[in-house]
Amino acid sequence: MDKDLHNLRHSLAHILAAAVQQIFPDAKFGIGPVIANGFYYDFDLDRPLIPQDLLKIEKRMKKLISQNLKFEFSELKPDEAKEKFSGQPYKLELINDLVTKGTTIFDELEKKTVVNSSTKITAYRTGKFLDLCRGGHVDSTKEINAKAFKLIKTAGAYWRGDENNKMLQRIYGVAFNSEKDLKEYLELQEELKKRDHRKLGQELELFSFHDFAPGAPFWLPKGMVIFKELEKFSRDIQAQHGYQETSTPILNKKELWEKSGHWQHYADDMFKLKVDKQEYALKPMNCPASTYIYSSKLRSYRDLPIRLSEIGRLHRNEISGALGGLFRVRQLTMDDAHIYCRTDQVEQEITGVIKLVKQFYKIFNFKPEFILATMPPDHLGDAKTWRYAEKALEQSLKKNKLKFKLNSGDGAFYGPKIDINIKDSLGREWQMATIQLDFQLPLRFKLSYVDDKGHKQTPVIIHRAIFGTFERFIGILTEHYAGSFPVWLAPVQVKIITVGKTHFKKANELHKQFIAAGIRSELDDGNDTVSYRIRLSEKQKVPYTLVIGDQEVKSSSLNVRLRGQKKIKKMTLKKFITTVSKQIELKK
Repeated sequence: MDKDLHNLRHSLAHILAAAVQQIFPDAKFGIGPVIANGFYYDFDLDRPLIPQDLLKIEKRMKKLISQNLKFEFSELKPDEAKEKFSGQPYKLELINDLVTKGTTIFDELEKKTVVNSSTKITAYRTGKFLDLCRGGHVDSTKEINAKAFKLIKTAGAYWRGDENNKMLQRIYGVAFNSEKDLKEYLELQEELKKRDHRKLGQELELFSFHDFAPGAPFWLPKGMVIFKELEKFSRDIQAQHGYQETSTPILNKKELWEKSGHWQHYADDMFKLKVDKQEYALKPMNCPASTYIYSSKLRSYRDLPIRLSEIGRLHRNEISGALGGLFRVRQLTMDDAHIYCRTDQVEQEITGVIKLVKQFYKIFNFKPEFILATMPPDHLGDAKTWRYAEKALEQSLKKNKLKFKLNSGDGAFYGPKIDINIKDSLGREWQMATIQLDFQLPLRFKLSYVDDKGHKQTPVIIHRAIFGTFERFIGILTEHYAGSFPVWLAPVQVKIITVGKTHFKKANELHKQFIAAGIRSELDDGNDTVSYRIRLSEKQKVPYTLVIGDQEVKSSSLNVRLRGQKKIKKMTLKKFITTVSKQIELKK
């Protein structure tokens, strides 16, 4: 984020708190950091906020901005800070943390470990409002464009993100350098509301969620069409690249996860249960169990590489507050694969996965971007092996002439990785595929192959996913296409609407011909008006709609309504079937 824009947003967080202090004199203040596109501030108030409050607070903020208030820096000794914030319990807690631990809540948010024995506490005053702060502001409110920010919503937020603490009220705001940027952002948000996959999922009858199974989607028949088409596509394309499909158990004993390192490094995200007085866990990953398929028989150097794919059902114990439609779920399905290879094959195998990713994303008009993530602080294995693995990934990217970014310290705990991002039709960036190079699991599971001299050697594992998860990918596709899926993915490809009962025979004949040709057809001979049923077909975003009346019964041609177009196209039945079938085959 641009430093000036960061400082602008940080300053507005203080102005927000100052306005709340004037309107709610008894308010208790939490924190107010900068976030993507804006800022927020947490408050403990004596009543719930209502929409009219946001308008009132925003108006007061603009009044404060017009007063050309300066952001005045000061250093306070701990006792002095405690005295000034004596009526603010959350600020006192932060002061105590800073004095005793040398860290702040912002270090927690940024996952930093900071030790600072300094007894000086920094604060900034804006008018009558004083706040603990380490800086990054405009000099005065004169630099803030009062027409380029907006308070957008309120939400509940546990103090310090801990559900055992009190629930505070969070006010979110967005801010930009210009009114034009703000307008474009707000227009984009309106478009996002229309495209929200949760809303479209219900309207298009794709999936639903229920409280008794939080974080686990119920796939409806039309949603399963999309799911199965993606599965088929994944299987077909992987078969072309020499993958063999496998399946491993969902429930595994604790010993497996201890051996893989997940029990030590990933336990909080696993669902655990006791069976016959033994500890088990639902698998959050496919990789440990995959090693048993590899080791099911003796392997020779001639056998490698072995590419094992698995469309595996996984379970991860995401916190309830993080769940969000299909984007963050507890039950997920991953298009996983594990490539077992020799060290001299690593580069060519990674190149093969990169080609697979490009081929795959081209179908959806996604342009992949590559990020190299290196050794995290919490990792398995020695630094030398990590450096070797990181270098191998870097060389593969360079030899494929790919530009890439470096994300230091963000590798998996067992190895470095290449994360692959895409941008959707609205310009939003998503982390999708991943290629992970693992020297640790083969050692922990004592995997081996016999080399050309008859000696045992340890293979390398390349972990690889293209979709990421089916759930998240379908959520992204739903918003990317605004529910207007390409013909090959559309749950219903052709809707046939009858004008009256005398037209049912012709419509039913067409319906059967389409089904026989592999086209997903739906026949609507309901009692509602034709215009209503046409609108319903449009709302369901069906690619092709045919209305069958007297003229169509007598004629050898069809009047075809194309999704999103008012113009009706006349086509012969043969040409129509050929056109739709070709679009399905070519995935257009």
